[in-house]
Amino acid sequence: QVQLEESGGGLVQAGDSLRLSCAASGRTFSKYAMAWFRQAPGKEREFVAAITWSGGSTSYGNSVKGRFTISRDNAKNEVDLQMNSLEPEDTAVYYCAVPSYYTGYGPLFASDIVDWGQGTQVTVSS
Repeated sequence: QVQLEESGGGLVQAGDSLRLSCAASGRTFSKYAMAWFRQAPGKEREFVAAITWSGGSTSYGNSVKGRFTISRDNAKNEVDLQMNSLEPEDTAVYYCAVPSYYTGYGPLFASDIVDWGQGTQVTVSS
């Protein structure tokens, strides 16, 4: 099992940027893919982004493509999510996650995830 701890959430205005970080421990970080999901009140958990173990391939949810960037630093056991041009619709709890399997292409689903972080709140005001 992997322990995941997110940080970097907060309250920002529309158009602002925010960077989330996820610190991982408990397994060899560099051997597995990582992902970010989010969940807004009253909605299902939504795929945001994923990255392969090497960082060589990424994929994004349609609603964040072109605005968000996922990256990782295997030396620091950390995966980040850079969020630009934030919109009120981005308001949600953001979760760091470890998928059971990720090819480097296409979206992931909540059922693909084996480990979840506790989440960090991001609120975007208009």
